[in-house]
Amino acid sequence: MVRTQNRNAVMGKAFRTALPRTSPVCISFFLLALSYGVLMGTRGFSFLWPMCMSAFIFTGSMEFVTVNLLVSAFNPFVTFMLAVMLGTRHLFYGISMLGRFKNMGAKKPYLIFSLCDETFAIDNGTIIAAGVDRGWFYFFVGLLNQSSWVAGATLGGLLGERITFNTSGLDFIMTAMFAVIFVDQWLTTKRKSHMAALTGIAVPAICLGVFGADNFMIPSLVAMLVMFILLRPYLDDLKIDKTDGENETNNADKETNA
Repeated sequence: MVRTQNRNAVMGKAFRTALPRTSPVCISFFLLALSYGVLMGTRGFSFLWPMCMSAFIFTGSMEFVTVNLLVSAFNPFVTFMLAVMLGTRHLFYGISMLGRFKNMGAKKPYLIFSLCDETFAIDNGTIIAAGVDRGWFYFFVGLLNQSSWVAGATLGGLLGERITFNTSGLDFIMTAMFAVIFVDQWLTTKRKSHMAALTGIAVPAICLGVFGADNFMIPSLVAMLVMFILLRPYLDDLKIDKTDGENETNNADKETNA
């Protein structure tokens, strides 16, 4: 009885710590997933499809891509390569979480599964108080983020089955989101730090010209992965220079205020 109460207290404290940090992500996840569910519903799929796909795939960009894959001729190789390439970034930041997820016991498989961009950012950016259980904090961050995505996709699927107006362009929402992220990154970084963005523009453009509109996706993803691996030392140097510059600015501000 006492052990159960202590366990509940530990979990409750971790949950209360995770909730305010995940709330902005949960709201955005819910709205994005809602549009995904509506899109699936308007394409003739039961709400069970987006509900199950959001629960078991939990890769937003791949789920949107899957909508078109399900209504077109099935190509196992292209589907597999798209899934691998769209999820490649998980490999890199997943490796950096190995130390944090060590000795997490039964929670570890779910911590790995639920790790997405936003969950990774929260896990890395949060200074966890001494009295908060780290494992349960990570668990609830992943659970809250995924739950909001599943809830949005399920509700969207239910609404999509009943929508009768024209929903053309709804599948553009992920493209629009990534375009906004790209523009924001471009505007907030220095000119010499645009190498990654320029690579992301140039490589697909070249592949489009070489392979054509129907076959350029996979070569583009593979080529960009290779390019970023080769450019990593240069990109790391830019990151260090940026950090040093920010530190110098902060120090100068402190001296001025003093």
